[in-house]
Amino acid sequence: MQINFTGLNQLDVSPALKEFTTQKLDRILRHFDRITSINVTFAIEKTRNIAEATIFVAKAEINASSESEEDIYSAVDLLIDKLDRQVIKHKEKLKNHRADHE
Repeated sequence: MQINFTGLNQLDVSPALKEFTTQKLDRILRHFDRITSINVTFAIEKTRNIAEATIFVAKAEINASSESEEDIYSAVDLLIDKLDRQVIKHKEKLKNHRADHE
C-alpha cells in the first residue's frame, strides 16, 4: 500500500507529521486490508489546520476532511476518526452485499 503526503500553501510535511499520520492510518488498516493507496493532504489557512485524505479501495474511493483551530495533529486525529467510521461502513456494505448473493 502506498501513502502519498502533500502540503498545500507552502506547507512542508515534516517527517514527524508523516510518522504520526502513518501510525494513525494503521488503525484503519486493521479494520480493512484491501486498501491500494492513500492520498493525504495538509493545508494551513489563517488559523485553520486542514487535513484531507482519499483512500482508494477496490471499486471505491473513501474521502474525508477535517479541520482544527489547535494544530495539524488534532486535525489528523479527527480525520482518522472520520475515515475509520467510513471504512467500517464500507466493509459492512461489502459483507451485506455478499450475503445477499448467497
